[in-house]
Amino acid sequence: NNTPLVAIVGSRDYSPYGKQVAEELSRELAHAGVVIVSGLAFGIDGLAHEGALVAEMPTVAVLGGGIDDASIAPQSHLRLAQSVMQNGALMSEYAPGIEPGTGTFPARNRIIAGMTLGTVVIEAKEGSGSLITARLALDFNREVFAVPGSIFSELSVGTNALLKQGA
Repeated sequence: NNTPLVAIVGSRDYSPYGKQVAEELSRELAHAGVVIVSGLAFGIDGLAHEGALVAEMPTVAVLGGGIDDASIAPQSHLRLAQSVMQNGALMSEYAPGIEPGTGTFPARNRIIAGMTLGTVVIEAKEGSGSLITARLALDFNREVFAVPGSIFSELSVGTNALLKQGA
């Protein structure tokens, strides 16, 4: 349909500031009619899905493995995945039973970047997978947004660099 989709991605490790931004931004965007897309990972990704669910709005989780209970990663997000399915969708290019691995996550990030109008990066260390998603979004001529962070935090090195590059 014509509903806008926006990716929210970020660090697995996050600060209280990153948590607050992820929860509030995803909730407010969802209330505004935007579908939140992320990767169901630990950290900012999971918080983004939760923010949309708190708003009782749809969210889409793109997985790095198969769509079956045993392949959900991390397994501690199985309940979150089930909640996403109740009010949104789980997506994957992998067959059920395919376990996620190091090569499957960049492929997942490609899907996230390609299916959304833009990508919001909240806290990303230098070399973070979130920066891969941002680069892919640029390759697909999508918008990239970065939440500024403390100049003293390693969690903000990637996002502050994105801002310096024009995000």
